[in-house]
Order: sequence, then structure tokens, then C-alpha cells
Amino acid sequence: MSTPAEYYRSLPPVSKFYGVACLMTTSAYYLQLYNPYNIALFYGPVLKRFQVWRLITNFFFLGQFSFPFAFHLLMIARYGVSLERGPFDKRTADYVWMFVFGALSLLVMAAVPYLWSPFMGGSLVFMLVYVWSREFPNARISVYGLVSLKGFYLPYVMLAVDLLFGDPLKPGIRGMVVGHLYYFLTVLHPLAGGKFILKTPLWVHKLVAFWGKGTQMNTPVQRDPSAGVAFRGRSYRLNGTRPSTTGQAETDSHAQAQQPNQADGVAFRGRSHRLNGR
Repeated sequence: MSTPAEYYRSLPPVSKFYGVACLMTTSAYYLQLYNPYNIALFYGPVLKRFQVWRLITNFFFLGQFSFPFAFHLLMIARYGVSLERGPFDKRTADYVWMFVFGALSLLVMAAVPYLWSPFMGGSLVFMLVYVWSREFPNARISVYGLVSLKGFYLPYVMLAVDLLFGDPLKPGIRGMVVGHLYYFLTVLHPLAGGKFILKTPLWVHKLVAFWGKGTQMNTPVQRDPSAGVAFRGRSYRLNGTRPSTTGQAETDSHAQAQQPNQADGVAFRGRSHRLNGR
């Protein structure tokens, strides 16, 4: 059994960042460090007062400390991590792009008054669960230790659980719609012969390269080769002198002059001796 610190260090970067950010947001709310209204999604303040942070911060609030909050955090730790270690292994930029696409799609849906919600974090987590269910349709899972079923049916069972507990169904339905849209554009449509139109943008690759976490195969952006180099400068010889460009050129020309004529086909010249020493 690994310790909590070892488990935390073993988590992949994107899922760890999102899970920790959600936990810190709820912890700060528990300590009454901010008013949730200031981070909620309201398009009025965004358009009139340019409070653009609301377009991002609303995804990090999963509610106050409660069973639903713990359940959402557990889904990130299990299904989000499973996706990042499985289908998105060595595809950190693609995984980040899935989050960005899901957030943008949910923001567009929230423009419809009936689909709006002040906090879209629950729908984003549900999107992860739906994509996981499509990537692992035959995986066996257990729901509260009572029912064992295939992974494909997990989102629908979670909707049924929300219904039994009296929780709203719209967050889960929004997440399923966005998750299916992503899976259709990235997997189903290309497999059917369609064009792959949801390619990860270059700026996401640059963001991941700048972040320096995770790995992306066939990335068009390379990390800065100077990263991790503490000292860089001119080289010096052991006698304290600095090699000059002119001296190096003279040395090269002298070395070329000392080389034998390649046209003769003879690399070494001198007296010949027999093997018996005469």
C-alpha cells in the first residue's frame, strides 16, 4: 500500500491539477474566503463589466463539502486518471484540449436560459465519465458494491442515482451531450471515413510545452532546450585561454594539409618490412 504522498505524486498532471484546484476552491469557500457569486457564471457581468474570469472559475466549484462533492472528486481521481493513463497516455496536449473543448461547449450551452447553471464543474466531470464509458465499454464496475455492470452503462446508472437522491439531472445530461459530441468528432466520425476536424490546436501544444508537464507524442512544438540548464557561456581551455575562431580555422587548414592525397589511394607511406624483421 502506497502512502497518500506517494499516491499524490503518482497522479498524472492534468487530472491532479483539476482535482486539486476543485478541492482548494471548496476549501476556500468553507473558510469563507470568498463569495461564490464572484466566481459563478453570469453573462451579464462578463459582458458589461468584463469579469471574464467567471468563464473559467465556475468549472472549479463542485459545491460545498458534502457527499456529492466527494463523489465528483472520486470520479476525477478514478475515471479522469484512468483516461489520462490509458487512451491519453503520452497525449497530454490532447487531454488538455478535451477539457477545453468540453468547457467551451458547456459555455455555449449555458447561453440558453433553460440549460444555464451558475457552476458547470459537475457537467465537466460527467463528460469525463461519459468519455471513459466509451473508451472502456466492457470494463466491469461496481456501483456502491450492489450492482456490477459494464462501463458503457455507467453514465446512465449515475443519472439514475441522481434521480434517486433528488439531485438535478441537467448537469449530468449536459455532460453526456458534450462528451458524446467530443467522442463523435474525435473517434466515431473519423472511423466512419469522415475528416478529423477536432485536431488539437497549436496553442494547446505550446501551453503544454511551456508547462513542462506530461508528454505528447508527435507534438509540433518542442520544449525549450535550455530548460534545466543552470549555466551557459563560452568554453575555455585548461590553460585559461579562450579558443579563437581564427586559430581554429588555421588548425583545420593545417590538418587538411597534413592529410594524404586521397587520389593516390594510400593512407600510410614508409619502408616496408617482412614479418621476420628484415
